Amino acid sequence: MATFGTTSATANPNPNRSTEVSQPPSDSVSSLCFSPKANVLVATSWDNQVRCWEIIKTGTSVSTVPKASISHEQPVLCSTWKDDGTTVFSGGCDKQVKMWPLLSGGQPVTVAMHDAPIKEIAWVPEMSLLVTGSWDKTLRYWDLRQPNPAHVQQLPERCYALTVRHPLMVVGTADRNLIVFNLQNPQTEFKRVISPLKYQTRCLAAFPDQQGFLVGSIEGRVGVHHIDDSQQSKNFTFKCHREGNDIYSVNSLDFHPVRYFILNYVNGA
Repeated sequence: MATFGTTSATANPNPNRSTEVSQPPSDSVSSLCFSPKANVLVATSWDNQVRCWEIIKTGTSVSTVPKASISHEQPVLCSTWKDDGTTVFSGGCDKQVKMWPLLSGGQPVTVAMHDAPIKEIAWVPEMSLLVTGSWDKTLRYWDLRQPNPAHVQQLPERCYALTVRHPLMVVGTADRNLIVFNLQNPQTEFKRVISPLKYQTRCLAAFPDQQGFLVGSIEGRVGVHHIDDSQQSKNFTFKCHREGNDIYSVNSLDFHPVRYFILNYVNGA
């Protein structure tokens, strides 16, 4: 029993010596995205907020400076940057996407709508289009110069995950569906497969060479899947984020932009 006023010995809660941002969200974080042009981080959360920090490195130390924030009417589930690093898009349970001209200090405006919460969002610079995936079982493509979607793609179920490496796009839905699109012909499904994982899909990450993708699920497992049928012998799954009898959901996957190894994120909540 620890004595009042003293600290009991515990395992190091921060073995990587990571830096916690100042003034963090007051509720669960739903997405993170770094600016493609600057050391600026944006996070969305279940407290209806989109927050921005500048990351400053001085010698070996790193600090964070809160810069700005905007609000949605309900929890925010997803975010992405425009490729020029000037603008942030965010979507969530209020069924709308807000475009925030962060660099210029402008006010956010609504640029897309769905009939149910928006779970995933991606900016595709090669097409100058915004892609949104929703629990209304649709994928919508938006030309920001027009108020209506350029195309509405019906999905077999609610959108849970999305990844884009042009021309490859993969959408994960309920019932373990994985739908592959070739964005050179975005109005037609290229291929549909059932996830190699037995439980609900939580996240996806396309290979940097566009030849396949990773899929993560709530069961603490990741699947590696190649698109070409002749490469199916290279597919496999592996367990991760397990401690004894505890199994944690894999909530995010990504590839290091230079070395191409897998980064994944787990949240026990």
